[in-house]
Amino acid sequence: MEILDRKISPAFGTVEKIEMIQASEQRLRNNIPVYSVNAGTQELIKIEFLFSAGMYQQTIPLQAATVNAMLEEGTSKFNAAEIADKVDYYGAFLETGVSQDTASVVLYTLNKHLKSTLPIVEQIIKDAIFPQHELDTYIRNKKQKFHINNQKVENVARKCFSELLFGDKHPYGINVKESDFDVINRNHLNDFYSHFYRANSCKIILAGKVDDGVLGLLDNYFGGNDWLELKNVHSVNSDLIGKKNTITSSTKHEHLIFKEEALQSAIRIGKVLFNKTHPDFHSLQVLNTIFGGYFGSRLMSNIREDKGYTYGIGSGIISLQNSGYFFISTEVGVEVCQNTINEIYFEMNRLREELVAEDELQLVKNYLLGRFLRSVDGPFAMAERFKGIMEYNLRYDYFDKYIATIKRISASQLRDLAHIYFDKNTMIELVVGKK
Repeated sequence: MEILDRKISPAFGTVEKIEMIQASEQRLRNNIPVYSVNAGTQELIKIEFLFSAGMYQQTIPLQAATVNAMLEEGTSKFNAAEIADKVDYYGAFLETGVSQDTASVVLYTLNKHLKSTLPIVEQIIKDAIFPQHELDTYIRNKKQKFHINNQKVENVARKCFSELLFGDKHPYGINVKESDFDVINRNHLNDFYSHFYRANSCKIILAGKVDDGVLGLLDNYFGGNDWLELKNVHSVNSDLIGKKNTITSSTKHEHLIFKEEALQSAIRIGKVLFNKTHPDFHSLQVLNTIFGGYFGSRLMSNIREDKGYTYGIGSGIISLQNSGYFFISTEVGVEVCQNTINEIYFEMNRLREELVAEDELQLVKNYLLGRFLRSVDGPFAMAERFKGIMEYNLRYDYFDKYIATIKRISASQLRDLAHIYFDKNTMIELVVGKK
């Protein structure tokens, strides 16, 4: 048996091409697209029902989130406890979620129990009734949580920063107020639910062991025309559903929400940009990773490791279906707030003026390639990656272009990008606390 020499480092290999199992597309009888990532060895399947029912589609604050959260709270046949018991009995797991652009209902179940669990999902997707007593409890709990969270500078900063970026009338920028909890009612919920939780607003993504039996069951329960048409729609702002709004970013550079009692200040700096369909998106991801996108970034090295101003600081690029934005986020002691802001702009300017050293650039490239490899490990992960391009009408060559960009981008190209996008004068700066 060959004995390993621990003094010799293992050979280092570069990522040349990442192989992914691509999703195949089929259609149910009513034309709902079904995308399948057929992979994995376990008799387990994930089924995600994806609806165009996010915050962008709502007409009043809280509408999209409340509808999605209450889908499991009762149907005409089962109450909330019965729904939960039925799901638990089969060892399945049901998950709902909502984002700026979409809402989802996700079922994780063993294949052998799919015939028993799909009817439960059908109930909450097609026949949710939003019981008044459950709605009252939900609103009361959410209002109490909102009141508590509103005392925390980081929560205030997150909400107000979106408003500064997009404007207080834009769906991405609407800032929920405590009074909004007293406005929303069952008519609002039914209106939104009837408009957007329908067959012609639905896509289905399968991951795991997918066979013809799975597709046949989906067609039985969701392939009919019984949920194509609007029903039980009230007149509450229904003419505004699906409205598109103009982005009105703040023209003022610095903003302060003063909190007398604050021991820490929350800092948010950023700007409206674009989404992942833009040709500079991949390159900017590399630049952002160097700047503040991972634990070894320049912001972390300077402001956490060297200065000790914070436990954590980071930056990111968020892609939305109708826009996108760049942000820097941290919380620091009030006494070092301005110093932290100065260091953020110092690091931003360094990238505009100096070339990134080759060893630092290579480290970041290897990090990004490794992270991407991990992000496509397993059928559920591959389905999540597919969803990220499907929502933008992109193809799988998007990932090939991403890998190529990481491997080929140069220090001079990154400096040119920083000149375009890392201009302090184009940034919106928000401090919640003291400055």
